Amino acid sequence: MEFGICHLNCIAIRKEPSHQSEMVSQMLFGEVFQVIIEDSDWVKIHMDYDFYEGWVPKDQVSSLEHDRFKNISESKKYFSNEMVTYFNDHKNQLQILTLGAVLPQYDSGQFIMNEEKLEFDGEVIHGSKSKSNLVHTAYKFLNSPYLWGGRTPFGLDCSGFTQMVYRINGYQLFRDAHQQASQGEVLSFIEECEPGDLAFFDNEEGEIIHCGILLANNHIIHCHGKVRIDRIDSSGIYNVDTNRHTHKLRVMKQLF
Repeated sequence: MEFGICHLNCIAIRKEPSHQSEMVSQMLFGEVFQVIIEDSDWVKIHMDYDFYEGWVPKDQVSSLEHDRFKNISESKKYFSNEMVTYFNDHKNQLQILTLGAVLPQYDSGQFIMNEEKLEFDGEVIHGSKSKSNLVHTAYKFLNSPYLWGGRTPFGLDCSGFTQMVYRINGYQLFRDAHQQASQGEVLSFIEECEPGDLAFFDNEEGEIIHCGILLANNHIIHCHGKVRIDRIDSSGIYNVDTNRHTHKLRVMKQLF
């Protein structure tokens, strides 16, 4: 196997080739990858979208020919825009999809998976959207639980949240918070920010450890315990439940 695609709703990307190993990220339905290392049961992959690397079980992915990989990689991206929906696979078995699943080579209510044309009548989103739509998408994840490495409404981490909100709306963010902080233009003051811009937070050693999406009126939506809305000021995030600052502001960024 040189190239592959995820044919299940969501699978874990592990640090090492073991189900007991740390989950460093997740791969969603329709996402494609290149293979770095292959053994009997696992493959080490390089994600086409955000260049993340890790191990996935062979039986949870399907191989692709180079031409089809290239076709999917370079084609317009269409995403499921519903929290949870489903389709019938080629065996006429029900398969669940969550928000942000990729519909490979989607056209007029059909997409292609494993050389089969499949019907999909759920809500679809594609193309580059406005900042107001970023905020609309972010609200869809509200109250989703925190999960290290997660990227779905059933569990995600802070950078998985920001990445997926931006991706669904047609913009590319790297996977981890410190990587995302290298993107975009710096904003000097909160007053300069617009809803949909990003904020990053560091620890005592100056390492970026958290991120979120700015809202109107000095609020932020971010994943801390769950996807939640708190206040933000020049010091950082002020938790409205505990009445204390929880994250120290490092930088704010505007991608577009």
